[in-house]
Amino acid sequence: MSTYHTDKQQGFTLLELLIAISIFAIISLASFSLLDTIISSEEKSTNRLNSTNDIQRAFILIERDFLQIARRSVRLEGEEPLKTFIHTDSNAFESSAQAIGFVRSGWTNPGLLLPRSDMQSVAYQVNDETLERVHYNFVDATLGEKPKIRKLLTGVNDLSFEFYNGKKWNKTYEDKDLPMAIAITLDTKEFGIIQRKFLVAGEARKSDIF
Repeated sequence: MSTYHTDKQQGFTLLELLIAISIFAIISLASFSLLDTIISSEEKSTNRLNSTNDIQRAFILIERDFLQIARRSVRLEGEEPLKTFIHTDSNAFESSAQAIGFVRSGWTNPGLLLPRSDMQSVAYQVNDETLERVHYNFVDATLGEKPKIRKLLTGVNDLSFEFYNGKKWNKTYEDKDLPMAIAITLDTKEFGIIQRKFLVAGEARKSDIF
């Protein structure tokens, strides 16, 4: 007498499939959320790092200019030379905040091969919430001459300066000689208030200022 054995093949029930799909969906959603958070954090870190680098580059450029301020009067659009070496009247610039203008030396021109001086008329201003460096090809800008504008930093709400005369810091500059140091304050959207102090050409002692 022979005996037959039959194997019963049993699949997943509908409930088991729904549970498995639900678990897979939850894991997928969690993984996507984690990945999105990592990508977003990386983008924010990259943007903040780029903004920090922009600020550092701007301050390096400003420091280079301040260290080479010349004892030479500023002349605006062919007008008579001003009585001071530094000009801070924002009405003379296209600036929504306080601006500063001066003449700096040390503009590279080996052997005077270029048809210009080795001195440069420079200004810093805020235009459309952007910190700009403005300069002219000729040290004395003529009437109608268009300046060269370099955008340094965006998201700037305000710009102001203070001047150290050897005794105290002043918000206005009215001296006939150069200040010993200049402080620049930026009100930025991303970092808030940022202030840096820079020595001006001369024999000022750093310990007396900082």
